[in-house]
Amino acid sequence: MTVAGWLQIAAVFGAVLVAAWPLGHYMARVFQGEGTWGTRYIQPVERVFYKLAGVNTAKEQTWLAYTLAMLAFNGVGFLSLYALMRMQAVLPLNPKEFAGVAPDLAYNTAVSFVTNTNWQAYSGETTMGHLVQMAGLTVHNFLSAATGIALAIAVTRAFARSSVTTLGNFWVDMTRATLYVLLPLSVLLAALFALSGVPQTLSAGIDVTTLEGVKQTISLGPVASQEAIKQLGTNGGGFFNANSAHPFENPNAWSNMLSIWSMLLVSSALTFTFGRMVGDIRQGTVLLIAMWALLIVAVGVEYQAETAGNPLLVQAGLDAVGGNMEGKEVRFGQAMTAMYVAVTTGLSCGAVNAMHNSLTPLGGLVPLFLIQLGEILPGGTGSGLYGMLVMAVLTVFIAGLMVGRTPEYLGKKIEAREMKLAMLAVLVLPLAILGFTAVAAMLPKALESLANSGPRGLTELLYAYSSATGNNGSAFAGLNANTPWFNTTLGISMMLGRFAYVIPVMAIAGSLAAKKKVAPSPGTFPTRGVLFIGLLIGVILILGGLQYFPALALGPIVEHFLMHAGKTF
Repeated sequence: MTVAGWLQIAAVFGAVLVAAWPLGHYMARVFQGEGTWGTRYIQPVERVFYKLAGVNTAKEQTWLAYTLAMLAFNGVGFLSLYALMRMQAVLPLNPKEFAGVAPDLAYNTAVSFVTNTNWQAYSGETTMGHLVQMAGLTVHNFLSAATGIALAIAVTRAFARSSVTTLGNFWVDMTRATLYVLLPLSVLLAALFALSGVPQTLSAGIDVTTLEGVKQTISLGPVASQEAIKQLGTNGGGFFNANSAHPFENPNAWSNMLSIWSMLLVSSALTFTFGRMVGDIRQGTVLLIAMWALLIVAVGVEYQAETAGNPLLVQAGLDAVGGNMEGKEVRFGQAMTAMYVAVTTGLSCGAVNAMHNSLTPLGGLVPLFLIQLGEILPGGTGSGLYGMLVMAVLTVFIAGLMVGRTPEYLGKKIEAREMKLAMLAVLVLPLAILGFTAVAAMLPKALESLANSGPRGLTELLYAYSSATGNNGSAFAGLNANTPWFNTTLGISMMLGRFAYVIPVMAIAGSLAAKKKVAPSPGTFPTRGVLFIGLLIGVILILGGLQYFPALALGPIVEHFLMHAGKTF
């Protein structure tokens, strides 16, 4: 590790903080219906959408109506995207060699993009035509991110309001998240990506002759525009198979830093939105500090693990001066690769600028564990905030047990109903991750898809189901996932991780919104200081450790000791 590397990491975090503060306050104004700089230009467009859809903006919804509207919207989105991929062969803007997508792959991909997972069991530049990329995948990059933001805002209102039965209007929140937040930021970011060398064209590709005299077709397309919302919306799906390791998606060090910055921006800003909407900006700041504290530690562990290198490669005669550079792009370096690995999995982005299957065992443990913690560091666009609030509810409950009082959070009493729902949400993730991994580990057809055996093979399976259930979408780059078994079970995992998780969270929000806010008393556990941050971090780590440590011990942890003992599979 070098000082220059740490300075690069610090510079990116600093740039995120500088931009997240004003963006967070701007989003609070947007979702509270206050005027912003863009209102006079965007509001007429917004009204047209409401009129066409028959939305009454003055009518708010209960938690159940809000949730059902969200589920219906995403159900229609899934069906339309599935149909678009199945009919690809007869659509325009489609290279003639591109056929319709197979049913199981179309199902998996449609679920993937609707749930903000963006898992891709295919090569983007040779499977999806431009119309599917733009009208299908890119559209859902916006809509899935906007859905996450809308849900986070609804949960925020539950803490901000007192004795009410409504949480806002899903259609209004989703529309405003798209028009006021994601679209303007994406236009700006797409221009910056294009300036850094990312292609933006409707050309299908160009034919070239290599230095060896071989003819080759280089795929092109509207890459910069998809790259922008891919990162801002923590989607992660790549236009090219190599994702952000591809020189067209991520051509240089500046585009790499811009990618990391844009991934962190909206999720970090939403903590400030939360603080402003509940009337106490320090409450949001506390959540961000807890998120970033764990994320920065993860970056450090990843950085150290990869710069320490792989002793097996050193024994084979490889120069260890650069650390473990297998599967990494030289143009990014170890520091920015380590930061990218941790950030993309601490978020629910899933974009990758290095192949995770080439990481050292501890280097691979970091992204795997970050996903398993629930994608809350700082998590997906919107989903990270409401996931962190579930952890905050669990934390104040534990603190209440310590002091012998009914726990409270932001003036709302946390009682048995909220705790049951919180535990239901928390248990969804290990049920899908560990359950499907256990079954796949016993099926010969599933094991045939592995590139590795032994502990590394188990890690491949565990990573795939963790990534799908956590709505991350990154792959360990070794698993052949384009099979009926994996397309089906990973699709189910994605749906459980998104919708089975958020339903009890919205039920918690509905229950809290109906409660009257109570003033703090001398026995109220303070949630604005260092003690709460420490307890919140402890709850997150203990929950993650209890649920996943046995599986991790059989995968990356045992592989680490085997590696240092000079053994491998």
